[in-house]
Amino acid sequence: MSSGRRKNHNFIVQGGILAIAGIITRIIGLFYRVPVTNIIGDEGNGYYAAAYQIYNIMLLISSYSLPLAISKVVSARYSRDEYVNSRRVFHGGLIFAFISGSIVCLLVFFGADFFAGTLMSEPRSAIALRIFAPTLLIVAIMGVIRGYFQGMGTMIPTAVSQIIEQIVNAIVSILAASAFFTYGKRVAALLSNDSFAPAYGAAGSTLGTSMGALSGLIVLIFILLLINTAMKRERLFQDDTHQDEMMGDIIRLIVLTAVPVILSTAIYNISDVLDNGIFNKLMSMKGADAEKTRIWGIYSGKYRLLINVPVAFANAMCSSTVPTLTACMASDNVRGAKRKIFSAMRFTMLIAFPCTVGFAVLSKPILSMLFTGDVDLAARLLSVGAVTILFTSISTLSNGILQGINHLEVPVRHSAIALVIHIAALYIMMDRFDMGIYGVVFSGLLFSVLMCLMNQFSIRRYLHYKQEIVRTFIIPAISALVMGIVVFAIYKLFTLLTGNLISTLMSIAFGSVIYFISVLKLKGIRKEELSEIPGGAAFVRVLRAFRIL
Repeated sequence: MSSGRRKNHNFIVQGGILAIAGIITRIIGLFYRVPVTNIIGDEGNGYYAAAYQIYNIMLLISSYSLPLAISKVVSARYSRDEYVNSRRVFHGGLIFAFISGSIVCLLVFFGADFFAGTLMSEPRSAIALRIFAPTLLIVAIMGVIRGYFQGMGTMIPTAVSQIIEQIVNAIVSILAASAFFTYGKRVAALLSNDSFAPAYGAAGSTLGTSMGALSGLIVLIFILLLINTAMKRERLFQDDTHQDEMMGDIIRLIVLTAVPVILSTAIYNISDVLDNGIFNKLMSMKGADAEKTRIWGIYSGKYRLLINVPVAFANAMCSSTVPTLTACMASDNVRGAKRKIFSAMRFTMLIAFPCTVGFAVLSKPILSMLFTGDVDLAARLLSVGAVTILFTSISTLSNGILQGINHLEVPVRHSAIALVIHIAALYIMMDRFDMGIYGVVFSGLLFSVLMCLMNQFSIRRYLHYKQEIVRTFIIPAISALVMGIVVFAIYKLFTLLTGNLISTLMSIAFGSVIYFISVLKLKGIRKEELSEIPGGAAFVRVLRAFRIL
């Protein structure tokens, strides 16, 4: 295998490892949110969503960009064998993380009433927001360690820590939500206000996030100590550092690298906070104040929860793409950068298309399988909004591509433009056309579409790169449509014989096989490419045994 082929193989493997971990964590997240939702209800989900959105914005401002920024800076030095300077970048990142994480932790804890009550119009969300506060410092430090590993070209520590983090999160969230909800019932009885039970239940579920993050950090520190002991002497002997970088210069570089990522990611995600705030205020003006929290809980706790599961693959490919593209650009390997963009986009689309069609076709069966009670509104939202998966995946990955090829400011500009149009569209849809929560879904789709178009134009401009169409988009789309027809027919057939659970699971299983076979038969993925996926070689042997290849 040639050097270029080995690097591309490693890139796909590392991206695949992180993608698998990301999907596992999203699936765990999906399944623990189901019992939590059944405990705290849609109203509790509404309180949780308001607190989580403020937490998420503060996380974006303080540390969300740190894994990407640290991996980008470390990767550039690793490609030049500057291992001492790579360590100094790591230490500088820890200093930055401790300062920024501490500031936002205190800000959120003491400003919880303002953020929840004044900004989000959900004052009872302040209880959950205060529990979120310490997590901001933990995640900041954890982000630096993950970025350091990713910059070295290994995603395994990040993947392991993510899975452990989510398992602990799931267990603690369920137990704490139940305990806090019971306590909230007693408070509600004393104050004659039933809203305190779901509010305290939402706060209990946030405790899982904190405990999960702490466990993930402990795992990362343990792995870091093991790797440092094994590699320190070897790396120092091979080091090609000509001049030690000053710590002040390193922190300045981290800030300059992180700020554009912070801005683009913050603008990209602040739409959730603005959406929630605008939705709450307009619904209150229309006399639906009693319903707004429950409806938003359905949107965030059911629709968005499911949409975010397949998008995890795009996030993983983005994390893998940025440091590899940075290394290519540092060595003027433009051809290698184009090859990695091609692979990342193709593998992302191979996942996004079937998920989009599958959720659109099986929206109500899937939701009925997971949640108790009425899921009609969530099913309608998922049916019309499933296409968001496709465009969000493309825009997420293209953001990472632009950051990896050293055009960090471009996603910032695109996000700002898309955000303004998104907010204007949301206001018009809700105020003029009275679309309610559907206005939130469609304006969010518009945001993703705009980001896709602008990002793709910029990638083509800066790299003179044009994504291949047939194997990247057309073949997965045709295969997904075939799958959708088969899935619909199989579900209808099995519902005549058995219940919703078995019918849904059988439809998903048959649909997955049909999609994969269709992609193979249409030459959407070749045997050589399949072998590059983790475990792909064994899979190829199985396919040959069944004469599929």
